[in-house]
Amino acid sequence: MKILLLKFRNIGDVLLCTPLVSNLRHHYPNAQIEFCVNKETEAMLTLNPNINRIITYDRVAIKSLTRIKRLWREFQFIRSFKKENYDLVINLTSGDRGNLIAWISNAPTRIGYSNKSWFFRKSLTHELPKQELRHTVDASLDPLRLLNIPITNKLVEIFWSPEDEKAISSELTNIKDFIHIHPVSRWLFKCISDITMAQIIDYCQLNMGLKVVITASEDKFELEKVNKILSLTKSKPLNLSGKLSLKETAALNNKARLFIGVDTSIMHISASNNVPVLAFFGPSGACHWGPWDNSEVRSGYSMIKGFQVMGMHRVFSESRLCQPCGKDGCNGSKISDCLMSLDFEKIKSNITEMLDEQNY
Repeated sequence: MKILLLKFRNIGDVLLCTPLVSNLRHHYPNAQIEFCVNKETEAMLTLNPNINRIITYDRVAIKSLTRIKRLWREFQFIRSFKKENYDLVINLTSGDRGNLIAWISNAPTRIGYSNKSWFFRKSLTHELPKQELRHTVDASLDPLRLLNIPITNKLVEIFWSPEDEKAISSELTNIKDFIHIHPVSRWLFKCISDITMAQIIDYCQLNMGLKVVITASEDKFELEKVNKILSLTKSKPLNLSGKLSLKETAALNNKARLFIGVDTSIMHISASNNVPVLAFFGPSGACHWGPWDNSEVRSGYSMIKGFQVMGMHRVFSESRLCQPCGKDGCNGSKISDCLMSLDFEKIKSNITEMLDEQNY
C-alpha cells in the first residue's frame, strides 16, 4: 500500500493534519506513507514515525520565476508523481495543484475537494465535503469517513530531536517555571495591542511571580513588534525572538506551564504539547482554528465568536457582529479593531484561573 497526502498551506494547517497520518498508519501499518507540503512547513512532519517520506514544493522559488519558467517548473513537479504508483492519494487542499497531482498519479483512489470544473471533478474518485463550521482537525479526518475507516484518535502531534532539547536546556539555565508568550504573528492583523501585550507580560512576571519567555520568528517585522512591546514593559522577560527554530520552539514550549499568544502555528504546537493555551482571536474563527485539546474527541468551539473553552484551552475573543471577518484588518488597515480593545481585567482573571487549575 502506497499513500500520498497533499497539503499546500501554512505551518499550522500542516500540523493539524497529523491525526489523519496516525489513523492511516494504524489501519495500514505496513504502508508507505508520503506527505507533500510547501517548503518551510515540513518541520511539522519531520521525525514523525508515521511518515516515510516528505516531499516539499518550493512555492517561493517558483513564484520568483518568469511566467513561462514557472509554468514549466509546475509541470515538471506535477509530472514527477506519475510513476510513483500510489494506491491512495488524498488532497487536503482546495486547489488545482493537488487535484492535478491526484489525476496524473492515476491512483485507484483519489480524494480531494472538487471545484466547478468538470475536469477536476472527474480527476477524483471521492469528493471531500465542505468544512462548514467544523474544526480543521475534524475536517482533516473526512477522507477516513469517505472510505468507511474508523477514526481511532484525534491527536495532533509534533516531534523534535535530542539536539533540539539540548539547545533549549542551554537557553533555560536556572529557569524551571515559566510562561511561554508568542506575542506576534507574521499576519500583523492577528496581533493584539502592544500595550495590552506588555501589560500581560508584566502581570505574569510581577504579579504571578513566573518568568516569561518570549519567542517570535526571525522575520524583521515580527522582531520590530516584539522590541516595541518590550519597550513598554516594566519587567525583563527572557527574549528568544528570532533565535529558535520551529522544532526548538516546540521543545521550549513543552516545558512551559502556560502559553499565551495570538492565532499562530506556535499556538497549535502548544496545544499539541498539551500545554494550556490562552489565545486571542479576532478576524479568524475558533470554530475552525481554536487550539485543539488532545484529550477531547469533539471540538469545544460551538460558536463562531466570543469567549470559548475546549478542555484546558481558552480562546479570548470579542463578540462583534463583524467577527470573524477573515479580513486582513479593518478596511485594509492591517489592524483589527476587535483585538485592540480587549478587557485586560478579564485577561488577568483567565491567566490566574488557568494557573490555579494546575494545582502547583
